[in-house]
Amino acid sequence: MIQISTRTTKLALGKLAAIGIVICLATAGCTSASQSGAGAPSGPGSFSADSVPKDENLASMLPSDIKAKGALDIGTGTGYAPAEFTGGNDGQTSMGYGIDFGKAIAATLGLEAKFHVAAFPSILPGLGAKYDVAIASLGITPERLQAVNMVSYFNAGVLWAVQKGNPKHFSMDDVCGKTVGVQTGTIEEEPDLTNRSKACVDAGKTPINVISLKTQADVTTRLTNGGVDAMLADSPITYYAISQTGQQLEPLGDVYDAAIQGIAVAKSDVEMANLVAKVINKLIKDGDYKKILDTWNNAPGAVTEAVVNPKPGA
Repeated sequence: MIQISTRTTKLALGKLAAIGIVICLATAGCTSASQSGAGAPSGPGSFSADSVPKDENLASMLPSDIKAKGALDIGTGTGYAPAEFTGGNDGQTSMGYGIDFGKAIAATLGLEAKFHVAAFPSILPGLGAKYDVAIASLGITPERLQAVNMVSYFNAGVLWAVQKGNPKHFSMDDVCGKTVGVQTGTIEEEPDLTNRSKACVDAGKTPINVISLKTQADVTTRLTNGGVDAMLADSPITYYAISQTGQQLEPLGDVYDAAIQGIAVAKSDVEMANLVAKVINKLIKDGDYKKILDTWNNAPGAVTEAVVNPKPGA
């Protein structure tokens, strides 16, 4: 006879609460396109989960069923470099700072990290039934907080970039008539550039020459070669693109429309959500958190403290 624990039954109910939520991979860059095209990490640091020691005190707080199986089942997505994507020699290995955070959390708790790549809309509904946590660049929104617990761990927004030294003297205050690269299907294309271009026309000026390309890699290459005056994308993508080009590009202006992203846990599993927050805060204190973001050239997205269910926009 198969016995199902009370906790497992309760967690399965969290699946019902989460059904119907649309998952965008990032708060700032919800897109039908894949903002990928990046390769191996090329930031200023390096990280290996093998260097993260088990914390006996935190491990003792694990729910009994997770402790018994000895593994942390992590629901994740793909195609959103440098956060979560597939690469490696086989082209199927989960990579990115989100993946590294999952490995570090599991190592701290003395568990094996098991990643389950899933279609984005199915990740949150799978919490409790399939996954212990979900790490998929999920923005913390009021709608999601009604269905799941979320632990803040990263800050993302929109960021522009130009060639190193800004040889074309591009300014975000004077975009009319300029040529700007963007990935097709992102919110940077619509409504950001669309609204800016409309404002140009309304002011009697030349609209923006928007170069919309299928992949972010194509956009980055076009800017590196001088084919566009500037580009804009989600901030983690822009920072990573800069590192991927060997610093041939540089950020322009500040990150805007920024929002906190969170690691999701089943709504009924506050115990696990609190533990994940404790682990992230330990990683921050010990420096492993910074090593992970440095590896992927995304230190600007760091948070100072992981919080369970923070108020969106706080």
